[in-house]
Amino acid sequence: MSINQYIYTFSYDNTEAELCKLESKYTFKKEEENRQLFSDIRAEPSESAYIKKRFDVITSSDDYSTLVTLVKKQNIHVDDFKVEYIVLDGDTTEYTDRLKKLKDIGFSIEGDPDYYKPKITYGLCTYKGIWYFGIINKDDFAWHKHNKKPRSFSNSINVSIAKALVSIAAENNKNTSLIDACCGVGTIMLEACFSGYHIEGCDINWKATRDARINLAHFNYTTEVFRSDIKDIDKRYDAAILDLPYNLYSKATDEEVLHIIKSSAEISDRLVIVSTSDITDFIAETKFKIIDQCNVGKPGKGSFARKVWVCEK
Repeated sequence: MSINQYIYTFSYDNTEAELCKLESKYTFKKEEENRQLFSDIRAEPSESAYIKKRFDVITSSDDYSTLVTLVKKQNIHVDDFKVEYIVLDGDTTEYTDRLKKLKDIGFSIEGDPDYYKPKITYGLCTYKGIWYFGIINKDDFAWHKHNKKPRSFSNSINVSIAKALVSIAAENNKNTSLIDACCGVGTIMLEACFSGYHIEGCDINWKATRDARINLAHFNYTTEVFRSDIKDIDKRYDAAILDLPYNLYSKATDEEVLHIIKSSAEISDRLVIVSTSDITDFIAETKFKIIDQCNVGKPGKGSFARKVWVCEK
């Protein structure tokens, strides 16, 4: 593996395993496997609910002693650093040996370490006979602040699912324009804004749009929220995200669901749809085809599940 590439590690509940794989597919063009992934594509851990760490490879070798020599040749001079060992799939290195190797790497760096509040964290790992040294970037979970949004709705999707939907819709392209066609209180919009994507929202319910604006303003995000039927939106977007109504208070009829899907298909080139019901027949009535789908469970809810469909023309 050459320099300037990345190793990602993932963490997720088994109920969202399929969604994590779908997100990684559209972010990295391949699925994570065994909670890890090697890629040339750079992604920020905080923009995914599932990426735990990004390991930026500085150097590598199939011989550990050679790796230590290569690290020394980097002539790294830095204070307040730390070195961590990342255990990848198939690594059988004993704990005591890992500690020894961490000392080897630490002594190859000039400067005073800080094990508790490091300014930079270096990493060491091995995979299939290759040793890697690099910089570790972790998710700081700053997006968890959205769990304390001032307005909420009991049946809104959680922030993990919302972040994944944004990633799937945008495909790691910050120039992608998005619309949340059933924005509700803005759960999906918050995650898109946090990650720096351009998104606008639409909902026919005035209370929902009011609450979405309140939530966005609370976190100092600025974007458009339309109180409108989706069919009346006269803009075009690269992708539309649809979290279709399903609960007792906002459940839509089949005619309304079909209307939302067909109207969204008229103003976008991709659809990422979430529903608790099978909507394949509705999608078939548009010019879009289902190119991917997955199931998303809910911890502690038994058979309760949503399905995510990715559709393109």
